[in-house]
Amino acid sequence: MIALLALAALLSGCAELLPKSRVETEAAWASFDQARAAIQRIEPYKTTRSDMKALGIGIDRDATITLLSHVDIAIRFPIGGVLKEDEVDRGIRDCMKAGKACNAYQINVKRNYRDRIGNFWLDALRFRRETDVTGWSFNALIIFVDDLAVYAVYGGQPAVHEVEVDRNPLGPLQGWGDAVGSRIIP
Repeated sequence: MIALLALAALLSGCAELLPKSRVETEAAWASFDQARAAIQRIEPYKTTRSDMKALGIGIDRDATITLLSHVDIAIRFPIGGVLKEDEVDRGIRDCMKAGKACNAYQINVKRNYRDRIGNFWLDALRFRRETDVTGWSFNALIIFVDDLAVYAVYGGQPAVHEVEVDRNPLGPLQGWGDAVGSRIIP
């Protein structure tokens, strides 16, 4: 009876033994909504870089920001090529005219959590692995002329929820042919 209870306790807690992982870009925001609200507070031709630090957006020690040059921005917005000047936002036009005085912050924030779920023994023996992927991602582009923000736009995925299922009917023997073949054929 004691052995049966011990076995039941062992099997019921096995799900906690499954691997879990997470990918997080360290950022001032804990959610998509917080990030969106910060970008929405930027007022083109009024907000400065110092104002942005108060919003939690600053280039110093922020892993979410990539600094773009005016050349990077020109590649994204090919005025005169694909786009006509009057088809783009005023802030982008002013950036192109400003040349080296123009640069931008490209912001990318990602929060992904990967939790293996399901039966511990099927997972451990590689018969069936099920992974629950949740999280969110956010991106934004803020263009500056000198220290004045002239353009801001955001996007991303407010909610990520995917389930990945890997099924191997032969379990741990599933890849044996590849392993044997690589040892036989040099």
